[in-house]
Amino acid sequence: MKIAIILGTRPEAIKMAPLILAAKKANIKLVVVATAQHRYMLDQLLEVFKIKLDYDLNIMTPEQTLSEISIRVMGRMDRLLKKEAPDLILVQGDTITAFISSLTAFYHKIPIAHIEAGLRTYNKYYPFPEEINRQLIDVLADFYFVPTRQNQKNLLSEGKPKEKIFVTGNTVIDALLYISKKNYPFKNKSLNKINFKNKKIILLTCHRRESFGKKIESIFRGIRKIADEFDNIEFIYPVHLNPHVQKPAQKILSKHPGIHLIKPLIYSDMVKLMKNCYLVVTDSGGLQEEAPTFNKPVLVLRNETERVEGVKVGTLKLIGTDKKRVYQGIKRLLENKKEYQKMARAKNPYGDGQAAKRIVKIILNANKSSLLKKELNKKIKA
Repeated sequence: MKIAIILGTRPEAIKMAPLILAAKKANIKLVVVATAQHRYMLDQLLEVFKIKLDYDLNIMTPEQTLSEISIRVMGRMDRLLKKEAPDLILVQGDTITAFISSLTAFYHKIPIAHIEAGLRTYNKYYPFPEEINRQLIDVLADFYFVPTRQNQKNLLSEGKPKEKIFVTGNTVIDALLYISKKNYPFKNKSLNKINFKNKKIILLTCHRRESFGKKIESIFRGIRKIADEFDNIEFIYPVHLNPHVQKPAQKILSKHPGIHLIKPLIYSDMVKLMKNCYLVVTDSGGLQEEAPTFNKPVLVLRNETERVEGVKVGTLKLIGTDKKRVYQGIKRLLENKKEYQKMARAKNPYGDGQAAKRIVKIILNANKSSLLKKELNKKIKA
């Protein structure tokens, strides 16, 4: 059995890294492919986990549109799959890389396993374009590895076969625990100057495409107001490289002593910062899953989230993109110790750090049983 593992962005690499390591340990023949949908941030992550690529499709260009990414991924993936003819491809999450790679594999009649399947908002434009990417992957997929029971319920309600859905937890927790145990020193020198002992450090990330324009400016104004009002806090903001994020961040947040705009962090620095901060304010999907492992409350800069389990158990709270809501949401956790502790003590619903091992074991068992053979036979007959 030959498995192709496809990744393109830093979050995909983070969540696929434990799976690659576990599969290699089990002596599974792997073809590791990067589209490099994110170039700089992806390279950093591969270095941290010491992952060597078999193929680097290097599709990234400045200011690339979703359509341009899709065209380049499909063209290069088509040639690669024809050459390698894997027995199974593994894709992760909801990126253009994951969706287009799945579609191309379908054209070649190669079975598809979807890691982190079943997350839903059921709002096609939120998150954009990730919600539809994930739904379409799940239409194409043959096997579903879901983080939670809620994700399983979503797929069952859509008519997906129960015997092909496996609740495993999320591999992002595997990656997080792997890195945090190593306790790397900060490589970003500016972080060594932060007063973690005497200040409440707030980790901020904000980069979602659907917030570009007025919404992201509104978020930043809410952040600025908090920084103006509270002198015992400091924001650390690794600013995404996209110009639609960089320009308003520099315009509204720069030159404030309580706000540090820094370059995107390598993963080990991000993990250490997350572990030592007071609070996380983010529109990222991964941080919604990761931060609760370190008992950090997460305020989500969205009106909806596909990670509803975190909201239900209390690790996450949606505060949207409006300046007033952003300001009030952060202020409440800075002033209300009871509310803060309630969120900090809530149990992380996204896993125990064993997801990758479970997934590899299921794939090996599927290969021995009729499940994977049945899908391979469909390919052969076609």
